[in-house]
Amino acid sequence: MKKIICLFIILILFSCDQTSKSSTSIRVIDLIESSIEDVQTAYQNGTYTCVELVKSYLDRIETIDKDGPQLNSILQVNPDALFIAAQLDKERSEGNIRGPLHGIPMVLKDNIDTKDQMNTTAGARAMKDSRPLQDAFIVTKLREAGVVILGKANLSEWANFHSSYSSSGWSGLGGQTKNPYDTSRNPCGSSSGSGVSVAANLTVLAIGTETNGSIVCPSNNNGIVGIKPTVGLLSRSGIIPISFTQDTPGPMARSVTDAAICLGAMTGVDVNDSKTIDSREYAQTDYSIFLDKDALEGKRIGYYKSGVDEYFRIKQKMDEVISVLQSEGAQVVELEEINKENINQPSYQVLLYEFKDGLNKYFASLGPNAVVKDMDDLIAKTLEDSIEMQYFDHAVLTLANEKGDLTSGEYLNALAKMHRLSRDEGIDRVLSEHSLDAIVSPTGGAAWKTDLINGDRFGLFSSSPAAIAGYPSITVPMGNLDGMPLGVSFYGGAWSEPVLIGIAYAYEQATLHRFAPDL
Repeated sequence: MKKIICLFIILILFSCDQTSKSSTSIRVIDLIESSIEDVQTAYQNGTYTCVELVKSYLDRIETIDKDGPQLNSILQVNPDALFIAAQLDKERSEGNIRGPLHGIPMVLKDNIDTKDQMNTTAGARAMKDSRPLQDAFIVTKLREAGVVILGKANLSEWANFHSSYSSSGWSGLGGQTKNPYDTSRNPCGSSSGSGVSVAANLTVLAIGTETNGSIVCPSNNNGIVGIKPTVGLLSRSGIIPISFTQDTPGPMARSVTDAAICLGAMTGVDVNDSKTIDSREYAQTDYSIFLDKDALEGKRIGYYKSGVDEYFRIKQKMDEVISVLQSEGAQVVELEEINKENINQPSYQVLLYEFKDGLNKYFASLGPNAVVKDMDDLIAKTLEDSIEMQYFDHAVLTLANEKGDLTSGEYLNALAKMHRLSRDEGIDRVLSEHSLDAIVSPTGGAAWKTDLINGDRFGLFSSSPAAIAGYPSITVPMGNLDGMPLGVSFYGGAWSEPVLIGIAYAYEQATLHRFAPDL
């Protein structure tokens, strides 16, 4: 018996010694601007393993996000990441490769449920210990595709629907996320950490969510590609909501190619999200087939110029964009307006009603052990928390909680008006009247200085027409102002992702404006 015990101890010591040797001999991996194709080629050639790649990203997160410039983009690191990577390496060694996302590292915005050792918090201190009972639908799809979830990204708390004014990228739980191109400037939000982590090469891909601007704006400010899909193309079940009508997740990447690959992996009809039923006849599982360098040839694109002339240097950049579109074979038609009436006011009313309804349903989905029971409980815990109340008033929580249910006449009238103005009399009308394939606008201006006293200074932005209509939008880099990145958005009618991906890819390949921050 003593011999067996001694032998067991020797084996353990030998195993530990081998583990120590392998951990110190992990190869140095160049993570800068690595694409899905780069990673898959490296795996195929044996350049590195998934475990080695994931370890390198985790080290970079520790060095840059936590210790170095302190970008503060990652709220939680996944304790299971290396274990998952090892499983995927084993599958690969056995000849089982799930597809293009097999072994690809990814970060999730921390309003997306994961049933693992990580919490799902929306950046709120009241939710810091909240554990969902299952993965979000899109997380299940991504895990099946073989992604490695590195961690959860910081965000604008409650996806920036909580206060009468706020700083994008700030959460009571995570503090202020910083822009990697200039840490004094704002990353925009609410998918702030998702955008920063991709831009700073802390991950290959990230998932954000958008109600109005929360994917495209941080993509603009951080010099990356963001796809805000048609509402219903991707499921929202298991995602902490603002609006049943406007919310959608979407991929954030350094290239249109990577974003398109990621988008296809998440599609599918979800019985727990009725909006996805309409996607059945439109959704693709592979959007990479629409990546066409010649996609601009023969296209008619409307240039929506609202507010552009007020920003001289943005106008110069957009003049360059239009020249590229025309040189690549597109015909550009100038548009003075899309929406004849203000669509933001009915949209805001819809958001207030749906936020209350959606949050109460989400809290109920967490079961009897939910750390927050309902909106009343959330408000009480928030208002008595000195850190939560240090900068912002959280007044929107109270405003939403005062609303009635979704049978209210005020809600139903606002919803009908919003859809009529944004769709029938908005984007659909403009596309039809001018025979357009898509619309182009600057996504926004350059990142502003972060200000925890006065809040955000968005300036120029163009997300509302597509976001409020529930229609798709893609932003890609279009250059920089004094070293700060800028983006240009292409958007169109419902389910027009294939056309928009082609247009965005053709523009991207003709310009190649993406540049990495100097960290």
